[in-house]
Amino acid sequence: MKPVVVLIGRPNVGKSTLFNRLTRSRSALVADAPGLTRDRQYGDGRVGDRPYLLVDTGGIADRFMQSDKSGDEGLLQEIMSAQTRQALNEADCIIFLVDGREGVTVVDQGIAADLRRLGKPVWLAVNKTEGLDPDLAVADFHELGLGQPVAISSAHGDGVAAFMHRVLAALPAVKEEPSPDAVPRIAVAGRPNVGKSTLVNALLGEERVVVSDQPGTTRDSIYIPLERNGQHYILVDTAGVRRRARISDTVEKYSVIKTLQAIDGANVVILVLDAQAGISEQDASLAGYIMERGRAMALAVNKWDALDSGARAWAKREPSRKLPFLDFAKVHTISALHGAGIGSLFGSVDSAFRSANKTLTTSKLNRVLRDAVRATPPPVVHGRRIQLKYAHQGGRNPPLVVIHGNQATSLPPSYRRYLSNTFRRAFRLVGTPVRIQCRQGENPYRPSSKGPRRKKARGHVQKAKKY
Repeated sequence: MKPVVVLIGRPNVGKSTLFNRLTRSRSALVADAPGLTRDRQYGDGRVGDRPYLLVDTGGIADRFMQSDKSGDEGLLQEIMSAQTRQALNEADCIIFLVDGREGVTVVDQGIAADLRRLGKPVWLAVNKTEGLDPDLAVADFHELGLGQPVAISSAHGDGVAAFMHRVLAALPAVKEEPSPDAVPRIAVAGRPNVGKSTLVNALLGEERVVVSDQPGTTRDSIYIPLERNGQHYILVDTAGVRRRARISDTVEKYSVIKTLQAIDGANVVILVLDAQAGISEQDASLAGYIMERGRAMALAVNKWDALDSGARAWAKREPSRKLPFLDFAKVHTISALHGAGIGSLFGSVDSAFRSANKTLTTSKLNRVLRDAVRATPPPVVHGRRIQLKYAHQGGRNPPLVVIHGNQATSLPPSYRRYLSNTFRRAFRLVGTPVRIQCRQGENPYRPSSKGPRRKKARGHVQKAKKY
């Protein structure tokens, strides 16, 4: 297995910036504000031919694994400490990141004291040293007793590569495991406080991400590898998406952007709805965005255990009334807190993933197209009926059906939906939309700015009149 390298340190010392540089990605949310990272974020790093697994953790505001805060902030800090504790248990080595411009702090000293007791290899990286003399920048950090401090700049990359060569040289070399092909990415999306992180933990069977009653607990998109019944998945916990008018915090704006990016990169999206609050306009807007991006879907109506029999009957009718355009998505009534009903979710995810990547044979597509046109002919446009000649598959995830014909681009949206539903039923596709793309050939008799084609058409007409 690849060695696990864990980043740890106070808030705002540059851990997420270093994580993004080492993983060559923008997976971790970065801003000039402390306390952005709350969950463990995993990523793949490589130095030369040496792969490793990198873990970003939340900033430690008080003495390691302790907090003197009260209320929701204190509880949240304690949960974050548990996340950091779990990451350190998994670590093969630890990179302790400190701020070279602020010098040694009391919190740094407390963290160093606890890291020395762990008995694991610890490397001390002094960050934000660009433009400073390296020897002077690290001088004060010798007192932490963690060996030779190394001056780096995670923002500019100064000294990072040489530092990681030293870190990996002290770890046993391993061969990189081949990554499984066609791993489905499952994004869990929804409004704030509908139970997305609770559902992710229930699917994983462990407290993998931070869960709190406080809305907006999840700020970043957390990518989590998962194996279930021999099948590999990547589960993505996302931040809640509120109405744009209610978003004022800059960090929340970036969180929403990361959520939308996670949806774009997903194969299947589990849209979590709140059974108690009902389906809101924001739920419909987010569902429309997922549909527009062509993602396969499953609907999870959460907090089902909190409803009585009358409310449940009403809630079952809500998706078909307010989200009629998602008639292809399977609806699951669940309780993420108690684990009720979540067992069948993966069945819908697998079916949606297979349907989204299914090969649609050209011969059957054309048979279905002919039957659909015969049952309900296309409308008349400009005095002529639209003629649809043949169809073929143009893409997957979602399935794209390309239809050729005369005036095909004038096909109205209602008829496209009719064809989409017809193809979905004919090929037994579940959990995924079917996109329709229309193409039509150029009319050779249409007036054109090109001289030779105009002359050819005019000559043909004159010849016809002569006889």
